[in-house]
Amino acid sequence: MNWGSLRPCHFFANPVNHIYTQSLFDLKEYDKLYENQYNLDHAVWEEFDRKYKIGFEFQEDLDNINVKKEIICLWFFKERSDTTASYIDLAGKQLPYYPNTFLITDSKDIKFVMTKRKYIRHPFIQIDLSTDTWSSILKRINKLS
Repeated sequence: MNWGSLRPCHFFANPVNHIYTQSLFDLKEYDKLYENQYNLDHAVWEEFDRKYKIGFEFQEDLDNINVKKEIICLWFFKERSDTTASYIDLAGKQLPYYPNTFLITDSKDIKFVMTKRKYIRHPFIQIDLSTDTWSSILKRINKLS
């Protein structure tokens, strides 16, 4: 993944350590993946898998976040027609659910909050991120700040 493009401005320690950014993944490449999200066997997804060699699961709804993973790494695929202001509650901090946005944290205090009307689906990818990779990201960000 493009972890090297993470900067100190993407890291937040309050209320828990987390990275939240929309500037990690190229928009053109994201759009190709977004357009083919119903077919993970499509060539663009196969190329993504070959290029980044990371494990991931595509989920239809943010209620399906797997909090059993050591590091929570979410990549939001919000529907273009979804105009709701839903958000992620991370230990009491509200983080907007925007397309092509990453949230990375070791906190398990995470839940999805919908606005008054529920949109049909809230897709995302949960990336398998190791504790070692998370630690190296944090060390590199600390060196840059």
